[in-house]
Amino acid sequence: MLELMLCSLFTLVPDYLYRRYGQGKRIGKEITLFSVWFELRWGIIGCLMLTIGLITTIFYFHPSTTSAMLFFRTVPIVPETSGRVAEVKVGISEPVAKGTVLFTLDSSKQEAALEAARRKIAEVDAEMVSAKVDVVKAEAQIQQANSDYKQAKDELDVKSDLQRRNPGIVPQRDIDKLQVLVDGRQAAIDAATAAKQSAEIRLSTLLPAAKASAEAALDQAQVEYDKTVVRAGVDGRVEQFALRPGDIVNPLMRPAGVLIPEGAGKRALQAGFGQIEAQVLKPGMIAEAACTSVPWTIIPMVITSVQDYIAAGQFRGGEQLVDASAARPGTILTFLEPIAKDGLADVTAGSSCIVNAYTSNHEVISAKDTTAFHGFVLHAIDAVGLVHAMLLRIQALLLPIKTLVLSGH
Repeated sequence: MLELMLCSLFTLVPDYLYRRYGQGKRIGKEITLFSVWFELRWGIIGCLMLTIGLITTIFYFHPSTTSAMLFFRTVPIVPETSGRVAEVKVGISEPVAKGTVLFTLDSSKQEAALEAARRKIAEVDAEMVSAKVDVVKAEAQIQQANSDYKQAKDELDVKSDLQRRNPGIVPQRDIDKLQVLVDGRQAAIDAATAAKQSAEIRLSTLLPAAKASAEAALDQAQVEYDKTVVRAGVDGRVEQFALRPGDIVNPLMRPAGVLIPEGAGKRALQAGFGQIEAQVLKPGMIAEAACTSVPWTIIPMVITSVQDYIAAGQFRGGEQLVDASAARPGTILTFLEPIAKDGLADVTAGSSCIVNAYTSNHEVISAKDTTAFHGFVLHAIDAVGLVHAMLLRIQALLLPIKTLVLSGH
């Protein structure tokens, strides 16, 4: 309607003024309800054509959409292991800080494994003490064996010397017995030395490795126990957290709830424009938004990025063929951020919005190789954006009335 009224000022009104003052025709006399088409046909046709052209220009170069929303990300509250809820630490709706305990699972199995790992470490420590005693015992056995060997060796040497000096004074059988005794005492020394080496190896290698394995098992048991305590991964707020003791949670099938990160939905607004406007939408374009949660407010924004892919065209490889006729026309997704730092502070996350984007040809107009006619056309394109801005403000003005009064709710 606004475009029609604007175009009539340049087409219908001049035609009527010519008929009235140039030809002397008056409304109600020569110009009636039945003859108005014949008398003002050029103005009416020109008004309609100019209105259609103006609307097309406005909506193409200054695109608008009602498919805009302040999307926000949610973090599912999922434990790393399945189990039965033992205790819930937060309420249904409550702000939480990173690391806050949200709920705990039944940890009797994990506590038993943790205690078993601790007992295993204590057992290895006791074995290390026993191994140290075995080393000391082996050293004493080596000393005793050395003493017995020395005694037997000395006696063998004495009798052997006597046998050399005075053959026949010492029976050969006694010398053979002493030689066997010396060899036995040497074997006892070797056995005691081997026992010491075995105890030292057990003390320095085997038992430390067993203790390291026990400590690793303790760490693993501690990790499994820590999984029964579910904490908040980020600062945020839990909403509709209806988990109660006795509930079963599963990381694959049944999350415990959702956590909304702090500041979610306050940084950028996502808007879906028609596919025909893909060549117009560019990062850096100025835009304006009017959101339902903050009526009578226009938020200046800027397009920061335009998604290169249309979501309606995606598919997964599978056992079914894709039929292009089944795909609904998708939209060009754009991301917009407020020009002011706290521009979206008052907008409720998830709120629906109306967005207008405005084409600016200032750089092209200022270029030296731009002709006067080309610059005039670009000036006209930029100027008609004012009409879209007025429409957005009218929509923002009527939004509470339309929602509260005319919607019938």
